[in-house]
Amino acid sequence: MVEKRAAQRVPRKEPAKPKKKRGFLSFLIGFIIMAIALSLGFGGGFLFWTLSDLPKIKMLEEYTPLQTSLVYSADNELLAELFIERRTFVPYHKIPNHVKKAFIAVEDARFYKHRGIDFVRIFGAMYEDIKAKSFVQGGSTITQQLAKMLFLKPERSLERKLKEATLSLQIERHYTKDEIIGLYLNQTYFGTRAYGIEAASYTYFGKSTSDLNIAEAALLAAIPKAPTTYSPFKNPQKSLQRRNFVLKRMLAAGFITDAQCEKAMKVPLPTNQHTRRYNAPYFIDYIKNELEDEYGERLYTAGIKIYTTLDYRLQKIAEKAVLFGVNNLAKRKRKNVQVALLAVDTQTGAIKAMVGGTDFWETQFNRVTQAIRQPGSSFKPVVYLTALNEGFTPDSTIMDAPISFTGSSKSDIWTPQNYDREYNGEVTLRYAIAHSLNAATVYLADKVGIKKVIETAKVLGIKNPVQPYMPSALGASDLTLLELTYAYAAFSSGNRYAPYSIVKITNKDGVPLQEMKTSYKNVIDENVDSELKELLRGVITSGTGNAAMALNKTVYGKTGTTDSFADAWFMGFDDRLAVGVWVGRDDHKPIGARETGAQAALPIWMEFMKNADYQ
Repeated sequence: MVEKRAAQRVPRKEPAKPKKKRGFLSFLIGFIIMAIALSLGFGGGFLFWTLSDLPKIKMLEEYTPLQTSLVYSADNELLAELFIERRTFVPYHKIPNHVKKAFIAVEDARFYKHRGIDFVRIFGAMYEDIKAKSFVQGGSTITQQLAKMLFLKPERSLERKLKEATLSLQIERHYTKDEIIGLYLNQTYFGTRAYGIEAASYTYFGKSTSDLNIAEAALLAAIPKAPTTYSPFKNPQKSLQRRNFVLKRMLAAGFITDAQCEKAMKVPLPTNQHTRRYNAPYFIDYIKNELEDEYGERLYTAGIKIYTTLDYRLQKIAEKAVLFGVNNLAKRKRKNVQVALLAVDTQTGAIKAMVGGTDFWETQFNRVTQAIRQPGSSFKPVVYLTALNEGFTPDSTIMDAPISFTGSSKSDIWTPQNYDREYNGEVTLRYAIAHSLNAATVYLADKVGIKKVIETAKVLGIKNPVQPYMPSALGASDLTLLELTYAYAAFSSGNRYAPYSIVKITNKDGVPLQEMKTSYKNVIDENVDSELKELLRGVITSGTGNAAMALNKTVYGKTGTTDSFADAWFMGFDDRLAVGVWVGRDDHKPIGARETGAQAALPIWMEFMKNADYQ
């Protein structure tokens, strides 16, 4: 019985293992899994959020950087660059290989081996930084720099670096290496307001990118890292060291030979900045004012090309003639005197030369278009044209004798006097204008009526008001050199022309945006115009403009002098050009005793005309 009970005894259970330890392990494993999941989720979310607003790489195909607009003369000289950022885009296939390789050597030696991110360079840079315990090297490739310049803000953050890397990979998938280096070179800033390789080439060397030699390419490659620090104009020693460093990198990369490197290191740095001062600056300022309302900021950013009427050869002749006149005035102790000159094609109305003062860079006030001055006797042909329209002829007679007119009150009496204070009695129109007789001219204006003289002035294109009193017959009403020169152009051809300065405007690819044509109206009868020319030729052959006979060609014109010798004019023309010259001071003070139109202005006019054979 005992044995049976023993056999039937239930085996004793082993003590249970503690659950505390197993629960902790489970918790730890779960926490780790959760942490990893959260990290991956957070990281993925951060990555998604960071990259969700990346710009479309395809935008590069439509990318248009701010480009410099160019202004050309009629004889195809580049007159000016108009820009906010000085930049001229040059296609990658027009950039010489040695220029590309200079930048690759110093910025990204493995450019042709990586796909946008250079891990070899990144780890090498990290190693150097750790050794130096500072950030001494960067690991950005040219592609990354391009992505940063085009699409990203210049900030230091993990977010920006992730975007930069992703954009770089995308750029490399869509574009060739040559396209990438071309975009990079056109976007890079080189200091002194030069954006892009072409603008930099002109700024530092006065030449196009296609003409750069190895030494010049190396200098340009040296600058972008720190444009001020490595500027040859500001820090020539540092600039030279940096340029030679680039040359050594080019040599190490196998891009140049030992002989080329040695030769390039001996090339001196540039010393003069080729910042373009406008050619024909007063003219450029004039057309800018014409175009700004229509084109706005595009005038300075769209890379448009403006083809003008100005003849640069004649412009240089005009500038030399003005300098000639200023020097002669200085010899007579007439200092701080301004001179303006305008030349207009009498068959088209095209402006061919414009000098608005002695130095644009001192004062931008254009005395051709902005100075409103009394023209003196150079206005008299308007009176004589009015008389010819009324049936007078060059041989018609008028009185040259004292003549008086009352002003606003009976005590206000005006009596014009001739320059020499003498009177000649009965004279022909021919004699009166040749000798610039004031009394005879006022007599003639009284005969035809001052209102008709004013109407004639308007018909000729004079827009400033001619006052309805007799002194206006002697040029007492203010007007501009531009207005009066175009009036003389009408004397030459019989046609009134609108000022014509721009032929056409194209976009950067040469597609026409605007084409301008000359505009004119015949305002002087052919027979009357022939008689007027006869009168103005007499001024040259036997009158106040007699000095112009030295030109040995047929010219026509009229002198002008205002009271106290404050303004001196000579206005004239030949068969192709109407040219006006004004001499005076901006503050209206006298030029000096006896500085008449014949003495101060005519020699400048002659200096221009003797050299201005115009086809």
